[in-house]
Amino acid sequence: MRYDACQSKDTVIAQIAEGPQAVILAPGHGTHSGDWAETAPEPLLLDYLMLNLARHGFRRIVLVTGYPAVQRVALATRAQDLAIDLTIMVEPEPVGTGGMLLQVRHLLDDRFLMLNWNALLDVNYLALATPAIWREGDLGIVALRPVTDGRRQDLVEEKDGRITCFAERQGGVGPALTHGGVCWLDRAILDEIGTLPCAIERGVMPRLARAGRLAGQIWNDGFTDIGALADRERAQTEIAARLRRPAVFLDRDGVINHDIGYAHRPDQITWTQDAAAAIRHLNEAGYYVFVVTNQAGVARGYYDEAAVQTLHAWMQGQLRQAGAHVDDWRYCPCHPDGTVAAYRRHDDWRKPGPGMILDLARCWPVDMEGSFLIGDRASDLEAAAAAGIRGHMVEEAGLLNQVRRLTDGRK
Repeated sequence: MRYDACQSKDTVIAQIAEGPQAVILAPGHGTHSGDWAETAPEPLLLDYLMLNLARHGFRRIVLVTGYPAVQRVALATRAQDLAIDLTIMVEPEPVGTGGMLLQVRHLLDDRFLMLNWNALLDVNYLALATPAIWREGDLGIVALRPVTDGRRQDLVEEKDGRITCFAERQGGVGPALTHGGVCWLDRAILDEIGTLPCAIERGVMPRLARAGRLAGQIWNDGFTDIGALADRERAQTEIAARLRRPAVFLDRDGVINHDIGYAHRPDQITWTQDAAAAIRHLNEAGYYVFVVTNQAGVARGYYDEAAVQTLHAWMQGQLRQAGAHVDDWRYCPCHPDGTVAAYRRHDDWRKPGPGMILDLARCWPVDMEGSFLIGDRASDLEAAAAAGIRGHMVEEAGLLNQVRRLTDGRK
């Protein structure tokens, strides 16, 4: 028996309606030059997009594509592995990105994340749309990226977080801003779509920018454009490299929340100083973030596994509001002195055993050499050593200061 907490399929599926929604647009019909445009989106790319969305808590994804030959079975299998509710819609004729959104209007949340399938920008999807950024009347928040030469780009002008101009390739040589293929949209933006076909980036957003109804955030992290055939081989290498990254393993009680002894309900959780900010820092510094926690209260009969899973789902929701997320959770309900027979045993998942850490390393493409653990007990550090990674005791100065120091130079 293995213990996957809130990332186990049954629990995640039960929480699907509460999480955010993403829409991936994959226009076809020769929208890019060369043979690359005549084939369905690369499976590795869609796999990367789904994994990255799942990491951020997106469990409902709508894929709208112009490629009838899209690999439905493979995508459905991968979505099931990630506990994602995936809907695939094929546009019957080219209608542009705006028309593709209209086609799935009945499926959309009031606010949703939209991604272009052929442009990968490393963005903290949750931080892009924290409540403080949205203003009354806004219909979108666009992730922007700087470019050294604006001649081939749709250029964007931004001031104080507001997009003031959204223009089509009319810039000259030199540094500029362009959209990164990722944005949060309000469903009401669909009412701004006129005659089809309509590209929302060129037919709607310029008008919204002039009206002051479009926000923007600049992101300097990695970008890969695979719209051209020549970029395909490079994209394969870059995607694989992005998936492999170091991880930070966090103990729960005493590290991200105060340890009161056998906490198992939301009203018992008090976050430690800057815990959410520390996790967001790790998200944006390019680390996987995992929680590994002993939960002997299950073995002692104080609460059941469902309580642990429900609490972790609630904690994930609280982190989401701060633009942060835990990529995966592990807990061990066993204890050799337990009163519940099913859990009364030694288990290598229970720290100081390394089982939880090693299982996460098996399930995720973790660079163990650059990984470390932060705990509040000697058993945490022993588990880290047994798994072959560094271990650190949590510091009184706060988790954020500690992770900043430990990750300095990562990005």
